[in-house]
Amino acid sequence: MTSFEDFKNLVKDNRSCRRFDNTVAISMPDLTDLVDLARHCASAANNQPLKYILSNSEPTNQAIFDCLGWAAYLADWPGPEPSERPTAYIVITGDHTISDKFWCDHGIAAQTLLLGARAKGLAGCMFGAINIKTLKTVLDIPDHLEVKLVVALGKPVEKAVIDDVGPDGSIKYFRDDNQIHHVPKRSLDELVFKTMS
Repeated sequence: MTSFEDFKNLVKDNRSCRRFDNTVAISMPDLTDLVDLARHCASAANNQPLKYILSNSEPTNQAIFDCLGWAAYLADWPGPEPSERPTAYIVITGDHTISDKFWCDHGIAAQTLLLGARAKGLAGCMFGAINIKTLKTVLDIPDHLEVKLVVALGKPVEKAVIDDVGPDGSIKYFRDDNQIHHVPKRSLDELVFKTMS
């Protein structure tokens, strides 16, 4: 049984990663392992409407990469250089032939994929900023599958740290002069609105 502290460390290590070692391939069995984790997650009414598109091929990866918005708060950074791009992607879709309501299933699945990736020594980033029309065209995604999220995966080369939100109240992530990625987080006291014991 995993201890709470071990799980807490895994969650804290699971920062959005946007720079990877492009020489480290991710196998299709690794990707299917991650989807196998996600299929065990909770699903509204147990409908299980999510379908996954897996890519670890360079041409397809490039096509997916071109459809993503990489870091809104890093305005002067257009995304990773070719040598630092992900080596795999998982596109999460909802199948309208099963249900028209996906609720938060895709968010639960994406977080589980990312936690599994960290447990494998990988890292990733969840994308909602997607050019869906282009992505559906380049991946030949049929109309009954609605693109919900894209998860980029690879071997991380950037360091990310969690900071407390400063006096200015800014929650914008940033990179310092050493290219360390800083992620400000609100305090626990600020998040717990009320306790009723």
